[in-house]
Amino acid sequence: MSEQSAKLWKDQAFVDDVWRHAEEDDGEGHVILPLAAWLGLSADQRKAGSNRLGVLLAPGDKLDAIVGDLASLPLVALSFPAYTDGRSHSKAALLKSRHGFTGEVRAVGDVLVDQIPLLLRNGFDTLEVRNPIAIERLQENRLTAVNIFYQPATVPSAKAQGYSWRRQPAA
Repeated sequence: MSEQSAKLWKDQAFVDDVWRHAEEDDGEGHVILPLAAWLGLSADQRKAGSNRLGVLLAPGDKLDAIVGDLASLPLVALSFPAYTDGRSHSKAALLKSRHGFTGEVRAVGDVLVDQIPLLLRNGFDTLEVRNPIAIERLQENRLTAVNIFYQPATVPSAKAQGYSWRRQPAA
């Protein structure tokens, strides 16, 4: 599989992306900085760039590092370096439910088609998708339907009656 550029999925469609990662930045527009680079900015620099600076958290990065600044962050990108690392799922859910983050929560990295329903349930607003199979399935609107869940979610499913089959009355 060849590496291809990411496509941004939002609200059931691919859309143009105004954000660039720091390594792709040309000095203009909206920039997603790795946590270490964002923490290296002064308070004045963060304030001056608050409408155009987002932060990227790797799975091992602590969410607490940005909690005090969430009100001024328009975007938090959460990395999936491998499909087997689900720590960013927890961070997305915490951002939305515990911390009331109203900005964009974005999944980046190894975003596979089978993960998409859970990513959306956990509060991700946008997905940077590079995987050709995932891109094809999203373009065709062929996502896996998941109607029964073990756990509650940040974004409840309209299709399910409650969050868990375990709590449904027996027929």
